[in-house]
Amino acid sequence: MSTLRQALAVTVAVMMTSAAPCAHAIAPKPVDHSQLPGPTAPAPPGRTEQSDRCASVKPAEGGPAHQLDMLDLAAVWPLSRGSGQLVAVIDTGVARHRLLPHLVAGGDYVSSGDGTQDCDGHGTAIAGLIGAATADTGPGSFSGVAPDATVMAIRQSSNKFRLTDDHDISGVGDVETLARAVRSAADAGATVINISSVACMPASDPLDDRSLGAALAYAVDVRNVVVVAAAGNASGECAGQNPLADTKRPGTPDWDTVHTVVSPAWYDDYVLTVGSVSPNGTPSPFSLAGPWVDVAAPGESVVSLSAQGDGLVDSRPDGRPLSGSSYAAPIVSGVVALVRSRLPQLSARQVMARIEDTARHPADGWNPQVGHGVVDPLAAVSGGVPTPAPARVSTAQTAPAPGPGHPPSRRIAFLGTALCITVAAAAATGRRRSRPS
Repeated sequence: MSTLRQALAVTVAVMMTSAAPCAHAIAPKPVDHSQLPGPTAPAPPGRTEQSDRCASVKPAEGGPAHQLDMLDLAAVWPLSRGSGQLVAVIDTGVARHRLLPHLVAGGDYVSSGDGTQDCDGHGTAIAGLIGAATADTGPGSFSGVAPDATVMAIRQSSNKFRLTDDHDISGVGDVETLARAVRSAADAGATVINISSVACMPASDPLDDRSLGAALAYAVDVRNVVVVAAAGNASGECAGQNPLADTKRPGTPDWDTVHTVVSPAWYDDYVLTVGSVSPNGTPSPFSLAGPWVDVAAPGESVVSLSAQGDGLVDSRPDGRPLSGSSYAAPIVSGVVALVRSRLPQLSARQVMARIEDTARHPADGWNPQVGHGVVDPLAAVSGGVPTPAPARVSTAQTAPAPGPGHPPSRRIAFLGTALCITVAAAAATGRRRSRPS
């Protein structure tokens, strides 16, 4: 199909998102190692400029919420606090904050910074849930899941910038820069990578994200990194909620009834995908279901670090609470850091299997909303050592060589706290582009 015809097909699909979507049997393309981005320094895809004021939010009122109470971290921290782990946060940047004493710069794919600028305010909140540290352990104190872990800030996307030569499109960041950021984080020594963003497309016309698939395979099987990703939120271009259950085969992932494809989550062999639950453990209604969902964590009405000043934040700029699977993912990234610190002999795949095996399983053992269940940090850190056999079959046995000839990049927009990447079409140019919904 020509590029223009592909663009028109996507336009039609986007226009029909309000109608009942058709199911399609889908699967990600086999990993093509020749698509692996080369080992280049972080840099924007072209000249960029700030196009909007940085997000402004009110400080949190009433102190931290208790979204992490169900994880019983006080019982885990005597065993592990995540020391020795480098968690890369590939997001909108991470601002320096008094509660992020172990923050290091990892690079900027949006502008000329070093990754420690966050005009959107999202990446800082993500980082806080992973590694915020405080000496105060009394009532009202705030801490991330792995307070002794080091956080690496990589700014890969922003709704507040645009490419200078394309004023029609707001936002900077695409699957190509995401792939480059994954490789960069892996080469920099990250032991965990958190991706709290998703690209959604109709199952009838999934993304060409081969460079991202190659980067994920490289990170996991060559660099021994655990990659954690959000499941996505059923809104905007991700609104085509996938079936919540398979009545014919309970407890079995069903790739044949998928309406909405989610990347990077659908690279299930390489990504630990996280859905959201409420504080009492029930699935969040907004959390996008899918055969790739592995585990779940709290993602409703969270409190975390503000990118403005040194305080806390509990709402978006529009006043709505911070809720989304993008906030559930860093909880699991923090748990991964706890496990890797406590059990450094485990491979990335063994850690992924351990997180799944020790989760609080639903009645059917697995379902497309919460996967294998809500993460259990204490069980993951203190349980027995699993067998050496990996739980997932790898297709990457040796370090692949990067190759030339990458396809045109897909422009993407990371929308608010949901971070749902919408992909629409511009028929005049024949390229897929994104626009905020």
